[in-house]
Amino acid sequence: MYKVFVNDIPIILSTEKKIGKQYTTIPLKQAKFKKLIRKINNGELLYVNLYHKDEERLEKFLRKKLPVVEAGGALVYNAKKEILFIRRNGKWDLPKGKLEKGESPQEGAIRETEEETGVQNLVIRKFIAQTYHVFKRNDKFKLKITYWYEMYTDYTGDLVPETKEGIKKAKWKNFAKSQKALKESYENVKLLFPKEYLTTHPNDRVS
Repeated sequence: MYKVFVNDIPIILSTEKKIGKQYTTIPLKQAKFKKLIRKINNGELLYVNLYHKDEERLEKFLRKKLPVVEAGGALVYNAKKEILFIRRNGKWDLPKGKLEKGESPQEGAIRETEEETGVQNLVIRKFIAQTYHVFKRNDKFKLKITYWYEMYTDYTGDLVPETKEGIKKAKWKNFAKSQKALKESYENVKLLFPKEYLTTHPNDRVS
């Protein structure tokens, strides 16, 4: 299954014909992708499932329908188990950016995180996931595929937000502050976090 976000509304691409009563299922070969994007942007469509029995066809469909921009991003922990966030466009986000020519997703994720926040000594722990979202540039729709990695750093120096990229803040946030930040973040970013970050911490619950 793939979730392609248009703003914060996902277009689902799956091998299942039925994923919920509220979803309109459209066979992949009948899908007019740009028209669906416009309907979502206009508030005319909220739940859509594009179906094909062959999972490999799903991503091929995406890459064929829109120009693809590939990016690398990071979910970074420090020694205090805090997470590195950036503030941009009125939202809390994670550092990420477009891959340069010949650059691997891992290299790009580290470079972009360093450039956007000033953090150093990054070590990749594991690959988390790919996320997909549609954006508009020069009046044309494009598909951004971001490769996300969990990273660790022992860096304790100052963070320096890359203001020329519109980043207002770069902050380490503990568990509670991360939960609060995620309420002002993007749906595709929320997919990267362990489930406990999207719920109340067990120690905070009233017994």
